[in-house]
Amino acid sequence: MTLFEDLKWRGLIKDVAGEESDLQKVLDGSPFSFYWGTDPTADSLHLGHYSSLCMAKRLAHAGHHPVLLCGGATGRIGDPRPTAEREIISEETVNNNINGIRSQITRLVPSAELVDNYDWMKDYTFLGFLRDIGKYINVNYMLDKDIIRRRLETGITFAEFSYMLLQGYDFLHLFQEKKCIMQVAGSDQWGNITTGVDLIRKIANETAYAFTMPLILDPTGKKFGKSEGNALWLDKEKTSPYAIYQYLINSDDSKVLEYLKVFTFLSKEQIEDIYAQQQAAPETRIAQKTLAWEVVKDIHGKEEADNAVMVSQKLFAGDFKGLSVKDIMAGLGGVPSFEYKEEQPLIDVLVNNKIASSRREAREFITGKAVAVNGEVITDESTVITKAMAIEGQILIFRRGKKKYFIGKI
Repeated sequence: MTLFEDLKWRGLIKDVAGEESDLQKVLDGSPFSFYWGTDPTADSLHLGHYSSLCMAKRLAHAGHHPVLLCGGATGRIGDPRPTAEREIISEETVNNNINGIRSQITRLVPSAELVDNYDWMKDYTFLGFLRDIGKYINVNYMLDKDIIRRRLETGITFAEFSYMLLQGYDFLHLFQEKKCIMQVAGSDQWGNITTGVDLIRKIANETAYAFTMPLILDPTGKKFGKSEGNALWLDKEKTSPYAIYQYLINSDDSKVLEYLKVFTFLSKEQIEDIYAQQQAAPETRIAQKTLAWEVVKDIHGKEEADNAVMVSQKLFAGDFKGLSVKDIMAGLGGVPSFEYKEEQPLIDVLVNNKIASSRREAREFITGKAVAVNGEVITDESTVITKAMAIEGQILIFRRGKKKYFIGKI
């Protein structure tokens, strides 16, 4: 299977600048340089960016050269959001974010050449930019772009409106200086991408290529993104490897095949075999388990992926020994919780926090071996729960019966 055929099978090509047949010839032809960019709106990339990083790796594995741009200039403005203007972040924050993102890209896409558009924009004068670039792009052309049209009723600032000129110029600059003949991005960047293609045609009198990938959505139709409030960070200090594993292993059956195609480097034959096993025995969740392990392995390494499997198995068994609070909360974060401030008899804890409806019921639970604290079954009615029992001094985990968990937070 050629690169183009593989990308089409995975559903990774949405919009194409020009003819799809021309794109196919380029992708399956001689090595070339391409670029993908992101603005440093945070000090870490997240799972929403991961599909683009996977795309960069796919093209790199096929022999093409990735140039990954971190937008120190565009990040100081922010691209237009569908509903409201982005908050302007300080230059110090921008620089800190760039350093964080660069370290992740270097680790995840080792062959990538890293660039920052602030390097070529910082000395460009406003008048010079208008003269050199602004005169080639018609305002009517800009107004016709979907993201601009959607903001006209609520209002859009000149800074946001100009963003597509800046990103379009990035493509022109990288075409001229780095011989990048292709740009790849999410479908929400289509208007910015085509602006770059037009500038290259009008100013350099050359042909550039571009395509977008469909946005990857969760089962509710939301993007995997920081602004959507469901970000899973690639920095393991912000999101533990187990939290990513836990999220993906709970992927909806309706999305897991798409995620396997987008987020893993398994072959078509491997994915189809796994999905066939899943359909034959859905209860095994082999597709979700494979997806979760493959993604964590690629982002954080095999050791972390294996550890995530171990954490998952221990949590399922109610065994909390050796687990971190971060991993426990990733696995049990949705269960009821309450604050725990002082030593209390276990019976009082159960009744006061509605784990048992009465003291009598609490005693019945305890004597019936239906209550566990931090994974240890408690059978002594006189047991006193102390802060010293808390895992990492932070949480106490109460289990009633086999599956009902409650978390006491110190």
